[in-house]
Amino acid sequence: MDFSEEQVLAMAPDDSSKKSGKELANASKWGKRACSERALWGECQGSGKLPYQAQVDLVAVAFKCTCPSRKFPCKHGLGLMLLYARDKKLFTESPEPDWVTDWLDKRSAREERKIEKKEKGGKTDPETQAKRQATRLKRVEEGMADVKLWIKDIIRNGLHALSDRDVNYFEAMGRRMVDAQAPGLAAMVRQLGEINRFQDGWRDVFLEQVIRIYLVIEGFSRLDHLPGNLQAELRTWVGFAQSQEEVKAGAGIRDTWMVLSRRSEQEDNLTVERTWLFGTTTQQYALILQFSVRNAVPELTLIPGTCIDAELCYFSGATPRRALVRQQFGMVEPGVVNGLKNWHEVADMLATAQMINPLVAASPVIIDGVMPVRDSNNRWLLKDGEGYGVVLQGNDDRAWKLMAVSGGMPLRLFVLGSAQAFEPLGVWIDEHYVAWA
Repeated sequence: MDFSEEQVLAMAPDDSSKKSGKELANASKWGKRACSERALWGECQGSGKLPYQAQVDLVAVAFKCTCPSRKFPCKHGLGLMLLYARDKKLFTESPEPDWVTDWLDKRSAREERKIEKKEKGGKTDPETQAKRQATRLKRVEEGMADVKLWIKDIIRNGLHALSDRDVNYFEAMGRRMVDAQAPGLAAMVRQLGEINRFQDGWRDVFLEQVIRIYLVIEGFSRLDHLPGNLQAELRTWVGFAQSQEEVKAGAGIRDTWMVLSRRSEQEDNLTVERTWLFGTTTQQYALILQFSVRNAVPELTLIPGTCIDAELCYFSGATPRRALVRQQFGMVEPGVVNGLKNWHEVADMLATAQMINPLVAASPVIIDGVMPVRDSNNRWLLKDGEGYGVVLQGNDDRAWKLMAVSGGMPLRLFVLGSAQAFEPLGVWIDEHYVAWA
């Protein structure tokens, strides 16, 4: 599988690692450089007596290095892979040394154990488990009653009364929902406090989120009368987690999945990585969420712009999006990707999704033939060939960058958003996909 320099640099944990990786992408820095069908490895002299041994799994991309860096990937792994992307001829095809084979075999064995793992013993007594569930349900219902009253107070007093409220106003109710064992609702409440109330149109965004919270509360109170997939959707929004074992035990979908974007955010003590995939045959989107403690290594390394042959399992829901990678078979060449033709088609798709699941928030979309333009109100829009446009989320720098990339010609974009606005997360340039940083 070929990698571009952009794809390799997109894996850098920060700008300093990116800079150091570029410096190490030099053949003179490496005493040994070799590769096989499934890996590449090299030795780079550092400050110690022995050279650092760096290796890269080329099938299910992963890194390992003997250097003391706590960054992942480290500058040595980045430099080695960047050198490989620039010129494969600098690497000699040879049998894998023991230190590479051992690492790869252990990774394969670990994956096999995960696939074959079954629940063994240690099950909670059914009666005890039922009591715990009843206690939690009671706490959740009490917390929901508090949120419902809080929402009514906001509407009764009018949105103008929020002008003197700071983030602590929302954070306090978020903590109340954490105490009520409803972490999903806590996150939804906290998102209200993150809305910029000095930006045009904030009231629409605020009310949309308030309505979504209210729908979750009302729907949860009628849970037994709803279809199973909508029950699962509501439970997820409230914060009842689905176990990965149950998800992976369900039906899988094997496809060529294109990696469209990958973003990491800090939430309390966790790093949350969100990666969007697109199945080139099934035409389905999938969101892979990975959670790790700071400086910990994510389980999967998915590189925007690459394609993987993999089997995914979706979490239950009215409109399933979140998924797990049950098995990855390797990296493949990109398949054919076609986007929707205009914003009318996007609107129809969103309307259909809303009818099935009124809780749908931001939706992923690949759309063809759009251009960034400025309207009479000095807003940036993404306008299609029929002259219809939606608001472009993001700052002016991103809009000008899109304008420069387009060269006055229509673009194919991967965007994320709702009917009000969409944020570009990637663009095709001469059939080559580039994810936005």
